[in-house]
Amino acid sequence: MNKPVDIEDRLWEYLDGAGSGDERLFIEQLIASNAEWKAKYQELLELQDLLSHRLELDEPSMRFTQNIMEAISKYHIAPAAKSYINKRIVWGIAGFFICTILGFLIAALAQIHWTAGSTTDSSFINNINLDKVEASGIFNKTYTTIFMMINVVLGLAALDMYLRRKKAVGSKQ
Repeated sequence: MNKPVDIEDRLWEYLDGAGSGDERLFIEQLIASNAEWKAKYQELLELQDLLSHRLELDEPSMRFTQNIMEAISKYHIAPAAKSYINKRIVWGIAGFFICTILGFLIAALAQIHWTAGSTTDSSFINNINLDKVEASGIFNKTYTTIFMMINVVLGLAALDMYLRRKKAVGSKQ
């Protein structure tokens, strides 16, 4: 138990305030009664005082900092995101989602019986019965699975194109 490493670890825990009250009391008794523990405790107290109060951190000189900043400025810095994002891809994705939303709207509006309502009512919105819109034909398991598979394939193709382009650009430099 009196190995130097064990003594040092337990004393550091004591100095840091870690451990239960019984452990701290036991270590205090060891420091008071054992010369080896007392010497090691004094040594660690001096080291802790040196590290926390007397030791100044060295700061690099202004010339060194300026040299580093000049060296960094010589390298090519990555451009802002605006310059390397392809606008055609963004517009293509936006077009896909707009077409999808329009397709769903057309499918929903095609199922409404426009002639079923009477024209004598004051509100046209009250004549539309949305409970009769049947969405199970559009959102069934087969169509959803096909839609997800197509999206996964398109996503993998887009990722492949992106990685190939990045590899080609990296090999040119």
